[in-house]
Amino acid sequence: MPSDAFTRLVDDHYASLYRFALSLARNVADAGDLTQQTFFVWATKGEALRDPSKAKTWLFTTLYREFLRVRRRDHRISALEDQPVATQDPPDETVDVVRKMEAQDVMLCLQDVDEVFRAPLTLFYLEDLSYQEIAETLLVPVGTVMSRLSRGKSQLRARLNERARVAPARTIPFPGGKKGAAS
Repeated sequence: MPSDAFTRLVDDHYASLYRFALSLARNVADAGDLTQQTFFVWATKGEALRDPSKAKTWLFTTLYREFLRVRRRDHRISALEDQPVATQDPPDETVDVVRKMEAQDVMLCLQDVDEVFRAPLTLFYLEDLSYQEIAETLLVPVGTVMSRLSRGKSQLRARLNERARVAPARTIPFPGGKKGAAS
């Protein structure tokens, strides 16, 4: 049944497509719209894909094209405040607090990276796409992907360093520790 195949496709790729859309659109509503539109396009044109193993790349490419189309049409950029940072993650154990804070810092700083670099960084580090898959998704040569990743990492590193200089030092209490007790 085609319906079962479509349901499997959505189950397999929805979360990663949504994360990519969120990194591009920078707000929840637009990310949901982009993801939904991508699956709509698949439902209407996806069966024309000759190699089913390329479905993931096709979906990411379609989402990226839809993002560009909408951006050109609307000429607007959403505010960072529209995106709740930690809505996807359930509360972590206290031991993971530091790592979670660092991940939030990285995600916030990623939003400040130029869009042309943010898309390949997101696809490479968050979606684990290869250089070739990113090139196919963004419709650019592999060398351009490598260059954009390098420049994007530099921008991200600069934003993280800037944030570290500006943000006050954080003290994380460890559970079960006694005040004033020395080890």
